[in-house]
Amino acid sequence: MKVGADGFFHLTYCTNVHPADGWDEVLANVEQYGGALKERLAPEAAFGLGLRLSSKDSCELLEGDRLPRFKELLDRQGLYVAIINGFPYGPFHGEVIKSAVFAPDWREEARVQYTLRLVEILSTLLPDDVDGGISTCPLSYKGWIDPCDDAAWESITDNLARIAAALVRTRETHGKLIHLDIEPEPDGLIEDSHEVERFYRRWLLSYGAQRLAEMLGTDEPGAREHLLEHIRICWDTCHAAVEFEDPADVLARFDAAGIKVGRIQVSAAVKIGLPNDPNEREAIGRELAPFAESTYLHQVLQRNADGTLHHYADLPDALASLQDPDAEEWRTHFHVPIFLDKYGRLGSTQDDILRVFRLAEERRFTRHLEIETYTWDVLPADLKRDLLSSVSREYRWVMDVIDA
Repeated sequence: MKVGADGFFHLTYCTNVHPADGWDEVLANVEQYGGALKERLAPEAAFGLGLRLSSKDSCELLEGDRLPRFKELLDRQGLYVAIINGFPYGPFHGEVIKSAVFAPDWREEARVQYTLRLVEILSTLLPDDVDGGISTCPLSYKGWIDPCDDAAWESITDNLARIAAALVRTRETHGKLIHLDIEPEPDGLIEDSHEVERFYRRWLLSYGAQRLAEMLGTDEPGAREHLLEHIRICWDTCHAAVEFEDPADVLARFDAAGIKVGRIQVSAAVKIGLPNDPNEREAIGRELAPFAESTYLHQVLQRNADGTLHHYADLPDALASLQDPDAEEWRTHFHVPIFLDKYGRLGSTQDDILRVFRLAEERRFTRHLEIETYTWDVLPADLKRDLLSSVSREYRWVMDVIDA
């Protein structure tokens, strides 16, 4: 739905909060929650959904007449889809995900074909008056690729150029602007704005422009313009905060390289100040322990007293080093409700969301705001609430902030 003083922003939530296995279950979730949220939040206005589709879901949606029937259902209920979550390829609930969420990565044909299906789906669902985006993984998992392996980087870039070519043709054919939104994440192959900029300059806008120019029969400057238009960034506020990135610096870095933001994913991380008292640290550890669940990766970045950063692959690894005397603050990749800024001794990175919102209002670098708290089923028991009420509360928090 449109929010902001002049309705500039489209506010959605990502349906990855709902467990689903197959298109029928995805559809059932849309029918159960889409209309109910619209009735609570925007009864007189069109209501957007950030649709999460696995590879299996995308295949099944394209069978027979399911896609046009789904479009008819959305229109009938006053719902619309302008953005799709295409990061997790497979199941996202009910089993151990961890680093498997990055697979298949952008070296693999399966990732390309999955994304092309999402392009086909979104070209049908996307309203005429707004751009559309498909989020995707940060190219790969950092531990899987040697940074000096040029063959791997060429393969990744070549596949992204293929997607860009498809998006250029989609715009020419359907008149709809769709972009692929790469989502940096801690320990992803590109995990912060520095690595994003380096990838664009070193690979996408050089080798990628050569390849796209060949595919489209255009010159390299024109290909670079297409790449900047159609390959964008999904700015997840949780991920950037875990990396201790300053939002203004991130945006300045992107602007300098011509990199566009396709969407802001509105999410908060857990933030933990680490006092010197060992007993206090032990108490903090006890409060953190329930967050060390087994489904998702909860990467931790530690800021030391001298300003340096140390990475832990997952929260249990960090908890084993709780008494590190150099540690001053931890931030962990655990999406917690955005409407709270404290959890007992623990805090959240809610302030970073507010800073990104202020920049978005001033600079209008994207129209899409997507609430992306997907951890409701694995939150500690004292944070769990009825899902419909929880999602509604997140919406209202964003609406109050944006419309203030």
